[in-house]
Amino acid sequence: MSITIGAGIHPGPRKDLKVAAALGRRRRRMDAIVRILGLVAMLVGLAFLASILLTLAYRGSEAMGLSIFTRVTAPPGSEGGLLNPIVGSLIQAALGTAIGTPVGMLVGTYLAEYARGSKFGNLVRFVSDILLSAPSILIGLFVYTILVMPFGGFSGWAGVAALAIIVIPVVVRTTEDMLSLIPNTLREAVIGLGAPKWKMIVFVCWKSAMSGIITGILLAVARVAGETAPLLFTSLGNNAWSVDLTKPMASLPVTIYAYAGSPFEDWIGLAWAGALLITLGVLGLNILARSVLRGRK
Repeated sequence: MSITIGAGIHPGPRKDLKVAAALGRRRRRMDAIVRILGLVAMLVGLAFLASILLTLAYRGSEAMGLSIFTRVTAPPGSEGGLLNPIVGSLIQAALGTAIGTPVGMLVGTYLAEYARGSKFGNLVRFVSDILLSAPSILIGLFVYTILVMPFGGFSGWAGVAALAIIVIPVVVRTTEDMLSLIPNTLREAVIGLGAPKWKMIVFVCWKSAMSGIITGILLAVARVAGETAPLLFTSLGNNAWSVDLTKPMASLPVTIYAYAGSPFEDWIGLAWAGALLITLGVLGLNILARSVLRGRK
């Protein structure tokens, strides 16, 4: 019995070298055009960024001095500083982060470890994503409605609550993503040794994902450090020295907003100095976050 190898197989059309060469030239031209457009877009973006940073560094350094850190805000011409807004921002950002971080970590842990694929987990994740992308002014209005109006006035605690709400979805997303990267074989090994699930999460999963979680926390702090709109509706501001959270409290973003639009040169200079301080702080936090993440890798 003979078998014909390749019976019924018909070769395709012969390759046209001229057509192939023309297609190759066309692809190379399109690749070069796209590369050039991408390079131009990058240079334009970098030029705008460099212009902003250089202007900020030049104008901010002109007004920068020791009095910025030793004197409180004062009327025009009184050689005031930014001590109370700096302290107010540090207090509100620190407390907002301290409140929002545990909540965000617990919610992110629930989504990653207990609610995978569940409808309720998908609903919580959806709400968290909406909150993450919501304009901060809406969060300020929400806190104004539930904490400022019922209690009869602006307060530092209201500002802390607004910043905590902003921190929560950032930490939720980071915690869930970092815990999802941990292989299930590691979880199964720990459970197989007889450890309860909560110990597996706390001592193994959290420890393995801690660098990424810390990175998310630092990014959340960098975000709330420059928020102005929520604080306008909550802590409002205070031109006098005050660390009482039950009363209106000064903050650096709100002071910059108020001073930048004033007709007084000394106040405008203080606004530039405050903007430079926030920029340097956010830049430092981003560098620290990237360093932590790089160390983890």
